[in-house]
Amino acid sequence: MEMIFREAERDDLERVVELIADDAVAARRTGSYGEPHIRGFEAVTASPDNELIVAELDGEVIGVMQLTFIPGISRNGASRLLVEAVRVDRALRGQGIGRRLMDHAHERGRARGCALAQLTSDKQRPEAHRFYRSLGYEQSHEGFKLPL
Repeated sequence: MEMIFREAERDDLERVVELIADDAVAARRTGSYGEPHIRGFEAVTASPDNELIVAELDGEVIGVMQLTFIPGISRNGASRLLVEAVRVDRALRGQGIGRRLMDHAHERGRARGCALAQLTSDKQRPEAHRFYRSLGYEQSHEGFKLPL
């Protein structure tokens, strides 16, 4: 059983949406697969500063994450890696797949010259917070969001 990481393809999108929506918090925000997801996928994949990465095991998509590379002025002009929508198939959690996904994210960030990786995680996900802390992430900032 060899896991590979690759950029998502259009045929993966329905499964990607299913993975992202597989909890009560995300289901409300993600909705059911449809045209808005297709438009979002097209925008993400058209951008040279975004990657939608899937983890595949034996031909099945079992994990997903979106990586965004953000150039910056602060931190002496440092670029940042923003990690979003990290999900692993519920039946396979606790087997190190999330850690491997995040290792891959960090490798991609370093390859793109990023000095810092950052992410947000909903306050309703304490297990995810423990996971990110186990990877060395610090809860150093308060995040704010405003619907537009």
